[in-house]
Amino acid sequence: MQRVALIGLGLMGSGMARNLLKAGFPLVVYNRSLEKGLPLRDAGAEVADTPRQAAEGADVVISMVADDGASRHIWLGEAGALEGARPGMVLIECSTLSTRWVRELAGRAQDMGCQFLDAPVTGSQPQAEAGELTFLVGGDARTLEQVEPILKAMGRTIHHLGPTGSGATMKLINNLLVGVQAAALAEALHLAESAGLDTSQVLDILSNGAVGSAVVRTKGPKMLSGDYSTQFALRWMHKDMTYALDEGVERTVPLPTVAAAREIYRMALARGLTDADFAAVVEVLRGA
Repeated sequence: MQRVALIGLGLMGSGMARNLLKAGFPLVVYNRSLEKGLPLRDAGAEVADTPRQAAEGADVVISMVADDGASRHIWLGEAGALEGARPGMVLIECSTLSTRWVRELAGRAQDMGCQFLDAPVTGSQPQAEAGELTFLVGGDARTLEQVEPILKAMGRTIHHLGPTGSGATMKLINNLLVGVQAAALAEALHLAESAGLDTSQVLDILSNGAVGSAVVRTKGPKMLSGDYSTQFALRWMHKDMTYALDEGVERTVPLPTVAAAREIYRMALARGLTDADFAAVVEVLRGA
């Protein structure tokens, strides 16, 4: 079987790593805080001290980190993964990143004779743990075919969107809509609260009507209960909406609704809700 290196053991990466182990793939992992790798070592993975060490000897290297800066660091920084890469290796960037950086990274990989796929995912921690992620892939179709068993160990669905960067762009499109929906849902529920309506009844009507969506059904209950245990942190939603706005600027596509929603998330960050689930955006409105 192909030997896999997985870099980044946060809420998503840890579940992905466990599913690779369950599928029988030889696995080496790396995380900036090394203690996060210890449970995986107990489950059968090797734990590397650096991204370069993780990549050395691997056939496929997967990254799942927070943002462009973290991605740049683990690939190109001191003892970065590209230092351990060799021609023919497949590099897969699963993080949600700007399309501009993804294309730059792909160019660096290809200059070294490596194959590159951008393959961000939809789904959050529960889907990562259950192996039910959806992969949004940009890059060469033959390379995707080569690593398909690895992706299927971590996910249920794979969409090939087109050339390099297509997966990254699709993920930003997905997340901008999620972020806008959640902000609008927060406004709707706050208005219902202010009007004295039974908010449980309101949410039931919304969930089962024309506006029903996964966002309404999963984030609505959290907004009503105040349970902001993190499945996807508010700071990352703000980051993704910022990347989406940057993509719009680059393509001369105005995104005024996204800009307005992003401002609500910025206000939530200013209120200290950085690491809460992004459903906590409703607290900005309650405190207005």
